Amino acid sequence: MVASTPDATRHRDAGLYQSPSLPAGHSYQVVALVLQGGGALGAYQAGVYQGLAEAQLHPNWVAGISIGALNAAIIAGNPPQQRVARLQEFWQTICRPPLLPPSPLSQLDIGNWPEPVIGLFNGWEAWRALTEGQNGFFRPRAPFGLDHAAGPDTASYYDTAPLKATLEALVDFDRLNDSGEMRVSVGAVNVATGNFVYFDNAKERLRAEHFMASGALPPGFPAVEIGGEYYWDGGVVSNTPLQEVLTTTPRRNSLVFQVDLWSARGALPTDLSEMVSRQKDIQYSSRTRAITTYVASMQKQRRLLGELMKLVPEDARKHNPWYRRAAEEACDRLFNVFHLIYQDKQCEGNYKDFQFGARTMRDHWQSGLADIRRSLQHRNWLDMPTAEEPFITHDVHRQ
Repeated sequence: MVASTPDATRHRDAGLYQSPSLPAGHSYQVVALVLQGGGALGAYQAGVYQGLAEAQLHPNWVAGISIGALNAAIIAGNPPQQRVARLQEFWQTICRPPLLPPSPLSQLDIGNWPEPVIGLFNGWEAWRALTEGQNGFFRPRAPFGLDHAAGPDTASYYDTAPLKATLEALVDFDRLNDSGEMRVSVGAVNVATGNFVYFDNAKERLRAEHFMASGALPPGFPAVEIGGEYYWDGGVVSNTPLQEVLTTTPRRNSLVFQVDLWSARGALPTDLSEMVSRQKDIQYSSRTRAITTYVASMQKQRRLLGELMKLVPEDARKHNPWYRRAAEEACDRLFNVFHLIYQDKQCEGNYKDFQFGARTMRDHWQSGLADIRRSLQHRNWLDMPTAEEPFITHDVHRQ
């Protein structure tokens, strides 16, 4: 086994990515899967991964926040041929109620039923999650603090101890840390300092606690202690690791699949339920366009700097530290970003992120699978960007 070190990570990312799905002559060094937070909506990300696996596009870097971090752990902690099955096992586990039997309707196809009826059923499933918790994920604490002493790791409505057991059963953390196949980065927030941090297997060994910390959204879930510090869900500060993937140095030619669970654009709310739902969409959306616009602008500036540096006489370049620093900054890289955004359904309501019903989970999964399959039908979308247009994006819903 190869130890997981920064040097090992740079080595495995430095070569060209090998996949029969990519165009001949490509120069992608990184294929990244970027997973946003969004609770129960995260099954959409699992469907996207299934589509990538079908196309033999196995990422060599997966970055996640919150539920995206949990999906990242399952993906990175299993061999390629087992990842989809393990994702299915994870989602089937956490979408079972822990106490009373599942509703008979959870096994039926009610997609053609009137939306108000589906909405009532979805509300019932969300209410069960609030009152019962979710199997293998979280359970309610006793009221009035009777089951715990005060502390940052217990100050919450729910106890996430079941999630630790679930992750340790489904994730091979030795493989995740030592195989050298995949870089893993998950975002969290230091509760004491307010600083956003990334736990990265290129820098440290990751355990179940690191992924739980990335998903510890207060006040529902408690802070998670790591190395004497306490951490909350990364979504408290930023709900996407896209900027981390696009700006990490040294920069590399990258194909990025950005999978969002919240849409920044939406209809004006007309009642309180729609208002809460819209507020969540805006709060937790990835600001993807702001990030991609910024990085695209920086790429153009680097290219301009590179063209200007060609005008510097050869003898003036030697032994000039400013020229060497400029040369490093002007190093052009090419970025191709596939943007996949879950499309809300009218009947989901403002509880869509904690409605863990099995039927809804299957719908989310199939939506992600359908979106990535449609995206990959555009074979030219996988082509390398050009020097003239070094940063390109694709979105099947805005085609």
